[in-house]
Amino acid sequence: MKKVFVLLTLILFVVAAVAGCGSAKEQPKANVEPVNLTISAAASLQDTTGELKEIFEKQHPDVTITFNLASSGALQKQIEEGAPTDLFISAGKSQMDALAGKGLIVDASRKDLLGNDLVLIAGKDSKLTGFEGLTDISVNKISIGTPETVPAGKYAQEALTTLKLWDQLQSKLVLAKDVRQVLTYVETGNVDAGVVYRTDAIAGKDIKIITAAPEGSYKPIVYPMAVIKSTKHPKEAEAFAAFLQSDDAVKVFGKYGFKVLK
Repeated sequence: MKKVFVLLTLILFVVAAVAGCGSAKEQPKANVEPVNLTISAAASLQDTTGELKEIFEKQHPDVTITFNLASSGALQKQIEEGAPTDLFISAGKSQMDALAGKGLIVDASRKDLLGNDLVLIAGKDSKLTGFEGLTDISVNKISIGTPETVPAGKYAQEALTTLKLWDQLQSKLVLAKDVRQVLTYVETGNVDAGVVYRTDAIAGKDIKIITAAPEGSYKPIVYPMAVIKSTKHPKEAEAFAAFLQSDDAVKVFGKYGFKVLK
């Protein structure tokens, strides 16, 4: 009887040990904490964002990208006021310069990413042939982005000033919150003409490009990007910045008419 008891005890011990080992092996791996990156980007990048997000998230399944699109000036102000932002892509250097001056970006991460062109657009049936025609009585309203906050508007102001048209057109100007609003005004016929980036014109409906602003009439259009110093995910933000310079991203930017700066 004693031998039987000892044998049963030994069996129970072995079973328990095996079960314990099995439980240890079956313990699930700790889940990787998902990372949500907020990318504040100029409104003119709107058409590229869906494809960029899809490609990057496939390559980095633990990272989710959220784009915050607005005029560069509005985004600059948001960042200055502490809005959660991991990376900023501006359509103008002055906004990035302002953030750099306040120590809000990682200086080493700053890079000129893209270029663009400035064009005059109008409805598809417009008889407008060039910038000089904007002074004609048949043109009542012309839209540009607000120069103080919208880089495209600032470039438009520079071009119109160089062409000696700025003062003459003051009464006709309809200022927009961002370059995409300018495009919408022209598409809907609320204005007779507008000045936008070539990439916006490519995306437009029922509009046409009348002409490009003469080379040298405005400063070169440059889109700088930089990681924001307050980011809680510097590694992932830097990975996304690197991705934006990859062949996959270059193809997307090229598809929508952007000039990729190397």
